[in-house]
Amino acid sequence: MYDLIIIGGGPAGLTAAVYAIRKRLNVLLVSKDLGGKTNYHLALPWIDEYQVIRGLEVVNKFKRELEYLEFARHMEAVECVEKKGDNFIVQTRGGANLEARSIIVATGVKQKRLDIPGERDFIMRGLCYSALSYAPLFIDKKTIVVGDDDLALRSAAELSIVSNNVTLIRSVTDPLESPLYKKLKAADNVTVLEGYQVTEVKGDNYARSILVKTPEGTSEEFFADATFVEMGLVPNTKMVAGLVDMDETGRIKVDCGARTNVPGIFAAGDATFGLAEQVLVAVGEGAKAAISAYEYLLPKL
Repeated sequence: MYDLIIIGGGPAGLTAAVYAIRKRLNVLLVSKDLGGKTNYHLALPWIDEYQVIRGLEVVNKFKRELEYLEFARHMEAVECVEKKGDNFIVQTRGGANLEARSIIVATGVKQKRLDIPGERDFIMRGLCYSALSYAPLFIDKKTIVVGDDDLALRSAAELSIVSNNVTLIRSVTDPLESPLYKKLKAADNVTVLEGYQVTEVKGDNYARSILVKTPEGTSEEFFADATFVEMGLVPNTKMVAGLVDMDETGRIKVDCGARTNVPGIFAAGDATFGLAEQVLVAVGEGAKAAISAYEYLLPKL
């Protein structure tokens, strides 16, 4: 029986685990890897490492600590979480059943991808998935955003503040009744193309262009310093579906203390509805969740 099981080895989960260990809790972190999204580094030909705020120094310190403390980690994906009286059972993909008095879900999100030729070849090498994280690097650059909904609009709007030229490529043709959409349509440095399908990513060491199919069925090539795929984010929360309250996107609802509606279950990072995609935000939320879990456990210890 563990005091606390933390599901997820990204910035929020690693932070929560180290805080819990220092609180002398019997804690186990369960994840298929350590580091989460910090394992993927954006590479651009004009960018030096120091120009990107990654939060890696903190995350890597926690990662090294968990790598050293073998008793505090179980490297396997989680299938589901079940309630057992006042406790919880965490079932892993390999068939393990791990019991704990409390749970922190810090499983993050995954980006929707285009699944087209060339995409895998240039991931994080000129092909980006978070304008929220990387837009400041594209001052006076030419950028492309691919996506249909609010995330793509937000990304294009953020890039339009710093980039010389932004092309927003939408596969649909329906206009959106939002202030951001109207702003983009009116902006001098933004081109909105609707009804266009991206078919291939091309480049050398970095992504340099994309091929698209026009509404007329012809093919065109668009060149840019970087292309942002902003098709949406899918929370990795299936293992607690039906157990805790979620919003319509599948993100876990939490209060200001990272508590869910189920006593003993907490959540942190991108799996919750907050400021997604920011490592330092996830680190803070992981610490908050660990402190809340400790307060919950204290009468039981």
